[in-house]
Amino acid sequence: MSKIIPKSIIQCYDCGSSEVSFDDTKMHCSSCNSDFAVRGDKIVFTNLGDDDVSNSLDKIKYFVKKNPKFYIFLMDLISPVYRRDKVLKNLIKDVESNGDLVAINLGAGNSNISDSVSNIDIFPYENVNISCDIGQLPLKDNSVDVIFNIAVLEHVPDPEKVVSEIYRVLKPGGIVYSRLPFIQGFHASPWDFGRRTREGMKVLYKEFEIKKLNNLGGPTSGMLWVVQEWLAIVLSLGSKRLHMFWFMLLLVLTWPIKFLDVLLVHHPLAHNITSGFILLGEKPLNGGTSK
Repeated sequence: MSKIIPKSIIQCYDCGSSEVSFDDTKMHCSSCNSDFAVRGDKIVFTNLGDDDVSNSLDKIKYFVKKNPKFYIFLMDLISPVYRRDKVLKNLIKDVESNGDLVAINLGAGNSNISDSVSNIDIFPYENVNISCDIGQLPLKDNSVDVIFNIAVLEHVPDPEKVVSEIYRVLKPGGIVYSRLPFIQGFHASPWDFGRRTREGMKVLYKEFEIKKLNNLGGPTSGMLWVVQEWLAIVLSLGSKRLHMFWFMLLLVLTWPIKFLDVLLVHHPLAHNITSGFILLGEKPLNGGTSK
């Protein structure tokens, strides 16, 4: 179960005022007179659902995500990306060892990386504490200790705006963990807008002190996804249904190849075609609340 977000750090989604109150069914802002639905421990600012997912592969993912443990198992097994990530594991351990930290996973989906972490997503999944656009966070300035965003910024149209919001809500000295793709095929969840090179990651997080910038997966993972997609396109003969069939079959048949990245992820030139990047950054101690 995800950690409840303290109401003391929540502000109005419409006007940014801290003059908000709560009852069993709604959150009310006395400054702009807006009301937002409260469902148990969940605050719903956006209420997207099945009808807002149009991509056929993502419809399958959206359905499977409703069972987060099974979804994670499938991703670890048949995903073309070698997903070992010591940076994430160590950061989660640090959060769990200090129960007073406010740690939030942005774009969490229905996953729950730790009971010590709160979840925000545009879809009101079961494990989500706040449902909203992560480019407009209903959180006060300098109020969060740690922010995770795991393979989410490629799915927003303005990642710079999201990073600006991350900077705003993090306390000085606060930590951001970010995972972004580089060589990966199109994957809508429910949209897909962009990729980042190693240098692009540095530019995106230019206001942060970058502590780590590692390869995600590696060159084999980058190659495998592209080859799977290429073969599915060639074998589909122009049929979207056949493309789906071949792509899913190729996922099942070829996933073990990704484990070549156990060695290749550490190659000095792996970043040229790696599947993605992992960044760990810190907001400067003298940092303000906006870029």
